[in-house]
Amino acid sequence: MSSDTFSIFWHRRDLRIEDNSGLYHALKKGTQIQPIFIFDKNILAKLEEKDDARVSFIYNQLTALRLQYQAHGSDLWVFYGDPHKVIKKLITTNKVTALYTNRDYEPYAKHRDASISDLCTKENIALHTYKDHVIFEKDEVLKKDGLPYLVFTPYKRKWLEKLTTRSKGKTSYFLSPYPTLKYVKSLRKKTLSTPEVSLRQLGFKLSNQEIPPTKVKRSTIKNYSKNRDYPSIDGTSRLGIHFRFGTISIREKAKSARSLSDVYLSELIWRDFYSQIMAHFPHVIGEPFKEKYAKIPWRNNMEEYAAWCKGLTGYPIVDAGMRELNATGHMHNRVRMVTASFLTKHLLIDWRLGEAYFARKLLDFDLASNNGGWQWAAGCGTDAAPYFRIFNPTSQMEKFDKEKKYIKKWVPEWGSPSYPAPIVEHKLARERCLATYKKALQ
Repeated sequence: MSSDTFSIFWHRRDLRIEDNSGLYHALKKGTQIQPIFIFDKNILAKLEEKDDARVSFIYNQLTALRLQYQAHGSDLWVFYGDPHKVIKKLITTNKVTALYTNRDYEPYAKHRDASISDLCTKENIALHTYKDHVIFEKDEVLKKDGLPYLVFTPYKRKWLEKLTTRSKGKTSYFLSPYPTLKYVKSLRKKTLSTPEVSLRQLGFKLSNQEIPPTKVKRSTIKNYSKNRDYPSIDGTSRLGIHFRFGTISIREKAKSARSLSDVYLSELIWRDFYSQIMAHFPHVIGEPFKEKYAKIPWRNNMEEYAAWCKGLTGYPIVDAGMRELNATGHMHNRVRMVTASFLTKHLLIDWRLGEAYFARKLLDFDLASNNGGWQWAAGCGTDAAPYFRIFNPTSQMEKFDKEKKYIKKWVPEWGSPSYPAPIVEHKLARERCLATYKKALQ
């Protein structure tokens, strides 16, 4: 391999050059910075659908990112394999002095990065990690006693208070962009390129699902509080996939939201809230936050679960949401709450089955937020809806889709003989849920 000395910047959930914390620090601290990306075979092996739009999205973004690096006289090396093996080969066959990357907070990522840290220590390679995916990490927003917040509202209050502690004029220090482009001269000049990694080599094919753009109208954010609950209106940003893979900066969007919409900013604060819950209470991945909820005897009727997955429950707003998800990889935020409540409360099906289905289908799947949302719906999470709060799907439809525009788009056979009858009667389901929860939680 190469005979010259260089350092590595490892892209993961930060597929951009601009305002990239770890890349900025790498370029500012050193010279000869070689950017890389690794398609992680451990993650890809778990994806069931071989036209997964998220893989296509990453692939296309890497193509664009590589062109950006080439425009600066450098290149992006892309690999496929086990990250530990790829990094080990890179640092043992080259004169690598340091590895830079941004932190990832999911359980698998933490396990992977601990292994990489051990490897770097063993090989005498400096490892530098930075915050980029969130505004505030696990221990940055804590109560006075040093314990984590379990309720969102006081967490949000402290979050906003911290945001204003170091400000220059209207811009908070924590939202200031990293001027990466000032230091691109520190990028390693293009030498031999690594072989192209194709989707076919990864075992995937190109998806035809549409990806929402990174640009959102100012009016969408400005009117977010007014329009966000109505699924027939294009009133949400749909930036989730871009936050998930870091194709946009959370700092940039939080700064914009701060001046345009307190409600939209709150949605971004929820991301940090659920991220710190996952970090402080890792048992939430797989188990209820509130341990007593483990006693709930879920019915887990698989025929009813299949009807929910396909959008054939006989409740139009539930079915519209599930069909939208299956067709586009997206589901409107209000409808996510309704469909999740229906599965866990009306059908008494384990929230983990719903969580796993959303994880498979959502383009914007984020482990902490998805888990937090499902545990909220089931009543077993931190700051969750109480178990006796059970959405009436018919009332939700009448309130938020009065003209049935959303319903007609996704359930065109609604009102005809071909549309199925409800698989459960609302009043019966509500009473059954209340009795089941009450008995289990005594």
